[in-house]
Amino acid sequence: MADTLIIVPTYNEIDGLEKIVARIRAAVPEADLLIVDDSSPDGTGALADRLAAADDGVRVLHRAGKNGLGQAYLAGFDIALHEGYEFIVEMDADGSHDPASLPSMLALAAHGADLVIGSRWVQGGSVVNWPRLRKAISRAGNWYSGVMLRSNIRDITAGFRVFRASALKDLDLSAVSSQGYCFQVEMAWRLERTGHRIAEHPITFVERETGRSKMHTGIVVEALLRVTAWGIAATLRGGKPVRAEAS
Repeated sequence: MADTLIIVPTYNEIDGLEKIVARIRAAVPEADLLIVDDSSPDGTGALADRLAAADDGVRVLHRAGKNGLGQAYLAGFDIALHEGYEFIVEMDADGSHDPASLPSMLALAAHGADLVIGSRWVQGGSVVNWPRLRKAISRAGNWYSGVMLRSNIRDITAGFRVFRASALKDLDLSAVSSQGYCFQVEMAWRLERTGHRIAEHPITFVERETGRSKMHTGIVVEALLRVTAWGIAATLRGGKPVRAEAS
């Protein structure tokens, strides 16, 4: 059995799914891949089934309705923990996250990091094909999260990650309630504030070439409200985070 499960949530990703699956399988052929599809109306789920039928290392979880990024990952975590995987990967289906970074990120986890974040905003990291406003919003969101949560993570909103299963088992995942990209903030913060070791590995993030971005105003508002509330609560408790490491 493989020790790594890569979770790739999908919703209307039919144009790029086959390509990213091939790239993942080439980069880390020893890992298993779980596609979590939220009843995509464009046929993504059916394509995922065909890819799984052709490759024993690929399987599909079909969920009824579009229930959010956070719930998709939590469903994948449940499978990974139940089946005994040691490392659990989060990555996008749109090609923004380069699977070639996975061996280095998995090596950091194997050497003791509880969470490895593929970071755009540490030295060596970068973003391709983003307008200045998008970069400014991302940097501002990470800065605000860092201030409010007293976090040392440079890219706490990033969605390219490797978790050690043992670290996820330390958390009460039933208490994780965020959807959208705020889910990434919540997961990293929960691990950081409980003393888990976090490493950031520089990546080049490339804006999607196909399909439509899932980012919208509601995601930003959710993150702003939740981070503010968590920050106030943390200040009242007086908790201090453990410093994140850059690889």
